Formats: sequence, structure tokens, C-alpha cells
Amino acid sequence: MSLFTIDEKKCKRDGICVAECPMKIIEMKDARSTPVPTTDAAERCIKCGHCVAVCPHGAFTHTMMKAGDFPLMRKEWALSPEQAEHFLRSRRSVRTYQDKPIEREKMQKLIEIARYAPTGSNSQLVSWLAINSRPEVARLAGTVADMMRELVKAKNPFAISYRLDRTVTAWEKGTDLIARGAPALVVAHGPKEYGLAHIDCASALAYLDLAAPSRGLGTCWACFFMLAYLQWPPLQQALAIPEGHVAQGIMMVGYPKYKYHCLVPRNPPKIEWRM
Repeated sequence: MSLFTIDEKKCKRDGICVAECPMKIIEMKDARSTPVPTTDAAERCIKCGHCVAVCPHGAFTHTMMKAGDFPLMRKEWALSPEQAEHFLRSRRSVRTYQDKPIEREKMQKLIEIARYAPTGSNSQLVSWLAINSRPEVARLAGTVADMMRELVKAKNPFAISYRLDRTVTAWEKGTDLIARGAPALVVAHGPKEYGLAHIDCASALAYLDLAAPSRGLGTCWACFFMLAYLQWPPLQQALAIPEGHVAQGIMMVGYPKYKYHCLVPRNPPKIEWRM
């Protein structure tokens, strides 16, 4: 069976699919011919879907992907430059959450959106751990607090720089500066031997991060958790990431207790131009 089929009545022989294929496994014998797969196309195809998505005539069908998985883009939903800037600038790190559980279906949808983030060679090797339980998140935060106590006791430079003694003291007095009272954590992990896992996981979490407000949720990167995961065996054991995988990013998720009403400034970018 051929890797793809072309509707010859719709195909305009414009070569767009040939030009856009990242693996260069589509070819045209001449300007009048219909695109065909190269001899090694089946083994080299990464199933990215570019060939189907880029055809303006709807002539391309990939035999390894369902036609129904390619909904048309809604041009009327495209953001203007001003809307795009507003959308990105309105994103906030949420550190005060309502005492309200997140519906499992809503968490599931966020992760499903995150899977559309780019991955190296369309590998799609990002896996997920969703901890949707406030008591469990608090228990894990307590494990992080244990690590912080040890760092403070050892006068670790990181503990001194980030004043972890204050975080530990606050924890012991009932104020959670580690998980911020979030009802859920999302962990993105990938194969230990995959060199781009950290990039792919960060990209996927960024998608989840940006999608959350549209569903009434807020997020914050759980850097204390990630720091502890990298060096504290009790947290590694508690998370129980599958054998052969490594957590590459952890994010708090929950319903924000408060709303923001204006955009905030940032320092100008430092740019070195090379023309």
C-alpha cells in the first residue's frame, strides 16, 4: 500500500507538499506529474501531517492517519497581532488557589491540548503524571520541605541564596510556599535516553500553561518540586516516574482565587543582532 494517495482531480501539481515535507520523501517526476512517495518513504515518514495540512486543495490523504483527524483551520479565529500580544501578556503565574478540586475531564483536556506542542522529529515521547488531589500535593510538598531543611542545615549556597529557611519556617507555621495550596500537579516526563526530552516536555507544559486560563484555571511552574526531584530520593520515590523515564517539568494547576485586571511590564529584551 502506498504511503499516501492523491486525488488527481483536485491536485494542481503545484509542488507545495514536496517543498514542505520535512523528510523530503515526496517527489514529482516532472512539472505535470502527480506527487509520489520516494522508495524509502514508508520507513522515513515521521507522520507529522504537514503534507495533508499544507495542501490548499484537499487533494492529499495519508494512509497512516485518519482524514477525520484533520479539521480545517478557522480563519475567523486567527488572532490579530494585538490580540496575540494581549493573550501572551495576560498570562500570570497563579500562587493563590481556591479550595476547589479540578474536574478530571478538564485536566484531561488540558493534557490533550498540550500533546500538540512540537517535539523533535515528531517523536511525541512526552508522558504525563497528573496528581489531582490536594491532600496528595500537600504530602509531596512536605517531602520537598524535608529536603529544604537539610539544605538549610548544611548551609547549602542555594538555600542561602533563595532564603529557604523562610520557606521552611512558613511551612512549619502552616503557610505553604512550596505548592501554594494548589489542588493538582502535572508532571511531564520523557525517556532518559532521549536527548530532547527536556525541550519537548517544556514545550508541552508551556502549551498547557497557556491553555489553562481559557478553562478557568491557573498555573505556576513548580520549581521547588523540580529542584527536589533532581536530588532528593524521597520525592523521586513518591512520584514514582516509570523506569527509564525522567521528569523534565512540574506545574501546579488550580482555580485562581483572584483575577488580574491589567498587564504588567517587563525589562526590555537584551538582543545581539547579527545581520
